[in-house]
Amino acid sequence: MPTASARPPVARRVVFVDGVRTPFGRARKDGLYAHTRADDLVVKTVRELLRRHPELAPERVDEVAIAATTQQGDQGLTLGRTVGVLAGLPRTVPGYAVDRMCAGAMTAVTNVAATIGIGAQDVAIAGGVEHMGHHPMGFDADPNPRFLSERLVAPDALNMGVTAENLHDRFPALTRDRADAYGAASQAKYAAALAAGQIDPDLVPVALRDPERGWGLATADEPPRPGTTAEGIASLPTPFRPGGRVTAGTSAPLTDGAASCLLAAEDTAAELGLTPRMRLVAFAYAGVEPEIMGVGPVPATRKALDRAGLTIDDIGLFEINEAFAVQVLAFLDAFGIADDDPRVNPYGGAIAVGHPLASSGVRLMTQLARQFEEHPDVRYGLTTMCVGLGQGGTVIWENPHHPEYVATDGGQQ
Repeated sequence: MPTASARPPVARRVVFVDGVRTPFGRARKDGLYAHTRADDLVVKTVRELLRRHPELAPERVDEVAIAATTQQGDQGLTLGRTVGVLAGLPRTVPGYAVDRMCAGAMTAVTNVAATIGIGAQDVAIAGGVEHMGHHPMGFDADPNPRFLSERLVAPDALNMGVTAENLHDRFPALTRDRADAYGAASQAKYAAALAAGQIDPDLVPVALRDPERGWGLATADEPPRPGTTAEGIASLPTPFRPGGRVTAGTSAPLTDGAASCLLAAEDTAAELGLTPRMRLVAFAYAGVEPEIMGVGPVPATRKALDRAGLTIDDIGLFEINEAFAVQVLAFLDAFGIADDDPRVNPYGGAIAVGHPLASSGVRLMTQLARQFEEHPDVRYGLTTMCVGLGQGGTVIWENPHHPEYVATDGGQQ
């Protein structure tokens, strides 16, 4: 019989200390990272976190969780462990790999946050990498034939572009004109954020070696197309369906890149002198019909808001992954938010900067953390994304710069 003293521990508050990413490159033979290993990309981000935080002794890191969607080749071999060793962490620091497709890094974060929250760990590194040039989405996958033979999913559920077209079909208010305008706005917002110095502080340069061009240095994102207009997007072909509505201008490009972040218990952060940039309030994942996977963020957000005791009106900043413009528009319509609401993706999104699948969740978090610093009047923000095969994930965060934020010790932060 358990005794009165054998009670479960009180949940600890978990904070996001910092996040960084590589510049993102186009996934093609002449792209930035065509001759760079995937694991080396994510190692670079882990090393940068340690460099930026000399107050953190490497042996205090309790876990390294790294996500990748296609876990083979230079994205295989239990990435969390191999990345920790390659980054110079002590051999005593364990690690593991994560896969929830596009929400891989988000899941790595929530996994280690939950572990910290119950007191099993104090400090962890979480992140993700996707080298889509080396490992195209779905390459060498072997879906079980039962999916189709037993009609468990629709035949088009395994093609993400077709699922975006399905959203246009399912919700007639999600027109191509709206999607085209949203795609152009993403490019414009990213260009403005870059000019304002809001992108570069979170990037870690990556040394490059090309057999033909020699040595180089990646310091900027490769995918953005400044000057894109809705009229230009309207002229693009629709590769997923003849006469369709989804184009390259309203889709995230195939991308190579990595991102990592540092998480800690709030009391441990105070002990070590680590300054929190966000506090994790609640998170949730939800499943939807795979053929309309883009609506996944809607039930995931409702579930997370319910767990947090908040409403959508309490959220002052939204970082929504832009796998496709129509997917973001479906989320906005579900919650009565205007297409051009300034709270949504203030720095632009994946349509402009790219979407290296399993790493994008930490990019969203890192951008939200910087926006919190710019907007101390905003108390809560969220990061959310759709996931292939019909899922969505949402994490709600609190801004430590807000006047009503109270630290664990009971004092005003």
